[in-house]
Amino acid sequence: MDSRTLRLLDYFQLLDRFQQYACSEPGARACARMYPLDDADRLAAESKLLAEALEAGPELTGAVTSFPELGGVFSALEQETVLDEDGLWGVHALLWAAEQARRAFGRLSEDRFPILRARAEAAAWPERTWTALNRCLDPEGGLRDESSPDLLAVRQEVRRIHNQCTRKITEYLRREKIEPYLQDEYLTISADRYVLAIQANFKGRMQGIIHDYSQTGETCYFEPMLLVELNNTLQELRQEEREAVRQVLGSLTMTVGREVRAIRSVFDWMVQMDGLRAKVLLARDLNGRCIELGEEHPLFLSQARHPLLVLDHEEVRPVDIELKPEQRGLIISGGNSGGKTVCLKTLGLISLMAMAALPLPVQAGSTLPLWRRIFVFIGDEQNLQEHQSTFTAQIDHFRTEWPKMDASSLILLDEFGAGTDPSQGAALAQAVMDGLLDASAWVVAATHFPALKAYGLTRDNVRAATVLFDPQTNMPLYTLGYDQVGGSRALDVARERGLPQEILSRAEEYLLLDGKDSGQLMSRLNELAVARERELEELRKDRQALKKEQERVKAKLEDQTAKLLEEVQKHSREVVAQWKAGKRQRKQALKELAADKNRLRDHLAKAQGKGHTSQDRSLQIGDHVSYPAWGRKGAVTDKDAKKNRAKVDLGGVTVWVPESELVFLPGEGAPARSTGGYTGSSGRPKTGGRLDLRGMRAEEAVAFLQQHIDQAVLNGTAEVEVIHGRGTGVLRRAVHEELARMPEVGEYFLANEEQGGDGVTIVRL
Repeated sequence: MDSRTLRLLDYFQLLDRFQQYACSEPGARACARMYPLDDADRLAAESKLLAEALEAGPELTGAVTSFPELGGVFSALEQETVLDEDGLWGVHALLWAAEQARRAFGRLSEDRFPILRARAEAAAWPERTWTALNRCLDPEGGLRDESSPDLLAVRQEVRRIHNQCTRKITEYLRREKIEPYLQDEYLTISADRYVLAIQANFKGRMQGIIHDYSQTGETCYFEPMLLVELNNTLQELRQEEREAVRQVLGSLTMTVGREVRAIRSVFDWMVQMDGLRAKVLLARDLNGRCIELGEEHPLFLSQARHPLLVLDHEEVRPVDIELKPEQRGLIISGGNSGGKTVCLKTLGLISLMAMAALPLPVQAGSTLPLWRRIFVFIGDEQNLQEHQSTFTAQIDHFRTEWPKMDASSLILLDEFGAGTDPSQGAALAQAVMDGLLDASAWVVAATHFPALKAYGLTRDNVRAATVLFDPQTNMPLYTLGYDQVGGSRALDVARERGLPQEILSRAEEYLLLDGKDSGQLMSRLNELAVARERELEELRKDRQALKKEQERVKAKLEDQTAKLLEEVQKHSREVVAQWKAGKRQRKQALKELAADKNRLRDHLAKAQGKGHTSQDRSLQIGDHVSYPAWGRKGAVTDKDAKKNRAKVDLGGVTVWVPESELVFLPGEGAPARSTGGYTGSSGRPKTGGRLDLRGMRAEEAVAFLQQHIDQAVLNGTAEVEVIHGRGTGVLRRAVHEELARMPEVGEYFLANEEQGGDGVTIVRL
């Protein structure tokens, strides 16, 4: 993307604001360079990453903390320079921040955040460097005594010398009684030697060496003779300490150098995560979101707001920018100061942000085509140094960019063709629109040319829109009315700006003489458009309210269903347990279990959300219905109007069911009918606890098995014989699978040879 487009659409200003959300200097620098991408695959990957980050929200922003710049460290390692304690502390601070982030990302759900987890795991971890720095660096960034045996030994000796100096000075002050001569704390350090800070006028009263004076000359730093030998020893120890420190620093630098690639990988990952954190915080302030981009996606920005105006906490009126799927051009007309240019800039800046995988200040459901280039012709392009007028500069720039404009381009034209004869400028603007649309480019133009307004109303692939004004106050509403054009309101704006009335009156006379006063017509069109937009806004609000109510009712039903199911299961278990313990009669237990089943069935039927037939209309023969009690669909084959029930074919099993227990399914085709000739009550007989399923298809056999087991439970039958025959074993397997799922069944097994062998299954309830 060329810098001219980024400048005209205020993208650099946005980056200035965006980088302030970073928590580290490297992250802020990366945010300032987050330009639009022209690689579709990379953009898709970054957009998916942004979507995960926005979903993670506070979990991500809390995981990423500040870390230092390591450019100097990497440069020193390339030059094989030994790192000092500050450089090593910078590496340790980076790894510490990265370790906290890795732990936080490790707690994220792998199903919900696969990309965030994968990128965290992909960064190689410099384990040896991490261990070495933790062992050798103290919390202030200095080397620990335990970094090496030599360093530990020499520092212990230095501390011993310090204790000796302190003890001797204490005895010396008490013996010589010179506390009144002291200017500061009795023992201090000057040039790495222990000295006394005394008043300068008392220096001749004691034996020793004067090392320095204060700036005022009132204090001198005096080394008593009793400390000279200890200080000389201390100097030697300090030299040994420096040598031990150099050895430790050299060793740590070698360790860091061996794992510099891993450290760079961690650094790059943290920079990326800081940028992602900044995006999440930007989305918070913009109320922004990630939207879909694709070559086949339409241009639809719902409730779009200019990002910089939102960040400046200004009151922003959202605007819908929309083209129908077959359209590629939008022509915006209407009065001055109505928001045409702001609309173009809003679209342009939001498009650039989408191409940079930044969150957008739009409503959910918005989509954008996958543009790779954006061309902008906005503002006065006059250049006096190059002797170019506004019109000439526009034409020169358009000529230069014309070969690059194609189906993956968005072109924004603000008053293109202005600055010359209006009729010729309008003709040129129309020709430019033709050329761009022939190239399948996307074009959004703001204009005052009547011819270009008409162009927007007469082309199938172009849409017209106008900025709207309040009919009562004549103030701009900063919103668009579609499929119509608007007047320019030049005289109204001049009047609002205080132009003398005598000039305005003459202008109106000239306008009438030219026969071009369409002001009343345009005002009427504006009134109609405003009324229409308000109606649409009310409809949108009603639709949103209805959607929220539907979601609330659905959630309530789901909650009620879960509670009822838990209650029924608990009660059923109690009933069965009491029956087995002999505390409840069999008939009473069966009655209570049947009541629980009916209660749950009625609730599930209500929760279907499609309405019972008893509430809508009476069922007709041939209607497609659902029977929630069995969880099956079927068709009505007969009716009993007196008893208000219907005969339903449920995949080969025909039963009579009360209409109140059936759910009408409008718009569904008739169910497949059974071809086996078996129809429940008219099928082969069943005697006592015996059920014959031979010759049936597996589906209808299972349905009839469910009905028979239910009836057996209600009748108090303890054992049932199910005859399925030997055959290929398909029917036997289907019966056994269904019996295994039925809570009413205690056990089942194949009969002995006298009872039918593996052609019969005995079921105990």
